[in-house]
Amino acid sequence: MKRKTLYSRSTRPRSAAARVWVGEQPGGRAGPQLPPVWEDDFNQQPSVFTLAWGRIKPWYARHERLLLMAASVVISVGAIGVYFLLHSGPHALTQSDIDEAVHYTLTNTPRAPANSARAAAIIAPSVVEVDGFLSPEHAAALAKKAAAELAKNPKATPRSVPDKPMASSPGEPQPDTIGSGVVVDASGKILTSLHVISSTDRWVVVFADGSRSEADFAGAQPENDLAVLKPRHVPDELQPAILASTAGLRPGDEVVAVGFPFGIGPSVTSGVVSGLKREFDDPDNDRPKLTNLIQFDAAVNPGNSGGPLVNRDGEVVGIVAAIVNPSGARVFAGVGFAVPIENAARAVGENPL
Repeated sequence: MKRKTLYSRSTRPRSAAARVWVGEQPGGRAGPQLPPVWEDDFNQQPSVFTLAWGRIKPWYARHERLLLMAASVVISVGAIGVYFLLHSGPHALTQSDIDEAVHYTLTNTPRAPANSARAAAIIAPSVVEVDGFLSPEHAAALAKKAAAELAKNPKATPRSVPDKPMASSPGEPQPDTIGSGVVVDASGKILTSLHVISSTDRWVVVFADGSRSEADFAGAQPENDLAVLKPRHVPDELQPAILASTAGLRPGDEVVAVGFPFGIGPSVTSGVVSGLKREFDDPDNDRPKLTNLIQFDAAVNPGNSGGPLVNRDGEVVGIVAAIVNPSGARVFAGVGFAVPIENAARAVGENPL
C-alpha cells in the first residue's frame, strides 16, 4: 500500500548542512558540469545594483566608444581647469611693485667700474717701464760737467745730470733714469719720450708681465721729443696698444695717464682734457719748443714721461711729454702736456690713423 507524503510543520530554519543539493538529474545520474546550485539560491532576490546594471549594460555596450571619448574630454577639461586654478596669471603691477623692484635692483647690483678703471685695465698690458743706464765713461763726463755748472752757479740745478729715480729693490742694479713707454705694434716697438733716454747709453724695458729685455734705439723725432725703442726679446703674449685719432677730442673729455712716476708703478691717474693745440718751451732742457700739445690735468710727475695718455675706452691719444710748475719744482702743479698720437705714430715710421 502506497504511503502518503508527509510534510513537516516545523518552522525551524534549515541549517547550512541541511541545504538540499539540486545539481543532480533525477534517477541519480550526474547532469552536465554546471556550477553548484542550492535550493536556497532560488529564493534570493537580486540587488538594486544588479537590476540597474542589467538595464544599463546593453546600452553601455552599444555606446562604449562614445562614452570613453566623452570621459577623456571631461578629464582633460578638468585637469586644465585645476591647472589654471592653481597657476593663476600675474596680477597687474602697481607703482609700489615697480618701486620695490627698482630698489631691489639698485641695492643688489654690483656697481660698475669707473671709466678710468676700465681704461687703465685696457691699456695696462701695453705699458712698459723704461730704465736707462749710464756707461762709466758717460757718467764720469756728466759728473765733470755738473761740477763745472755748479762752480759757475752754486744755486742752480745742473741740467747735465739726469733725474735719479727712487731706490730700487735690494740686489737689483739701480737705473740712472726711469721713464715710461707704450708698445705700439706686434713687433714690440715702444714709443717713449726722447728726453727719457737721451741722457743714458743702455736701456732695459720691463713689460707688464714682469719680463725684462735689453732695448735698442730705433729712431727719434726730436721736434716732438719722441723716441722709439726696439726690445731684443718680447713676451709671447705681447699686447700692443690701440691708437685713436685726436680729431674728436674735446676739452672736458676724460683721460687717464699710466706710467712710473718717481719709479713707482705702474700708477694710474685720471682727469680731463684742459685744452688743445698748446705750446711748451722748457727752459731747463735743451729740447726744442713743443707745439700742438694736448693739455690735461691728470697728475703726472717725472717718470711719467713717455707713458700713454688714453681716452675712456683705453685708446692712446697722446704720449706724456712735460709738466708745468711756475715755482720751478719738478712736480705736478695741475698742468701736463702730451704729444698727440698722430705725431707719435709718425715717429714709428707709419701713421695708422
